[in-house]
Amino acid sequence: MTVPETAGGGHAFLRTLIVDDEPLAVERLQVICARMEGLAVVGTASDGQAALRLVDALAPDLVLLDLTMPETDGLAVARRLSDLGNPPAVIFVTAHDAFAVEAFDLDAVDYVLKPVAPDRLQRAVRRVISRRGLRTGAASGWLEEFWVPHRSELMRVPARHVQRIDAERDYVRLHVMGQSYLLLQTITGLEERLDPEQFIRIHRSCILRRDHVTGLRHEGLGVWSAETVDGETLRIGRTYLPAVKKMAGR
Repeated sequence: MTVPETAGGGHAFLRTLIVDDEPLAVERLQVICARMEGLAVVGTASDGQAALRLVDALAPDLVLLDLTMPETDGLAVARRLSDLGNPPAVIFVTAHDAFAVEAFDLDAVDYVLKPVAPDRLQRAVRRVISRRGLRTGAASGWLEEFWVPHRSELMRVPARHVQRIDAERDYVRLHVMGQSYLLLQTITGLEERLDPEQFIRIHRSCILRRDHVTGLRHEGLGVWSAETVDGETLRIGRTYLPAVKKMAGR
């Protein structure tokens, strides 16, 4: 998997902490991670309290977290991490399948069962990258670029190139110059991070770049549609119609 480059030209790795009380499980994860582009293991811990100390010291991007550990178990660690201002992503790695509901209630990215298959962990890591693939401009506070999974690579997509965004369940589809890319993000969550001077939501399942709109069409009976530069006609939801009309000076 190709990973994004940093400004200095090197690869941008997910700094990863492995937490498991079984030495052989830690060793297996280290071997798998060493063969996986995009990950850099920065530490290991054999119990929950050590894991919390290392998260505080190392600020990892990702924690591969076992569930059953003495004293402080994986669920307790995940609860503590969720209270942080900028928590790392968590992938539970466990031999037990009975705690998946609790794990996802704690916003875990994935739940991988042991023995860990490299391709299964790779899919989980791609989900982490997809979640973290939103880059915010420091000056404006609005999203300026996306890193989106595409085939076996990650692609950088400047926000200014995105023409339309469609909701697809827990994902959004970015439409960019004849191509489209899926990103794990809700459309409402994404709308809050987009510059409202550049983007406008026209429907509960659609956001358009403002300069992609060429006109508005009244279909009758209070129904309006937006016409776009690529010749599409998209229905405007009643909830969003006042803001769209305001954009058009009506």
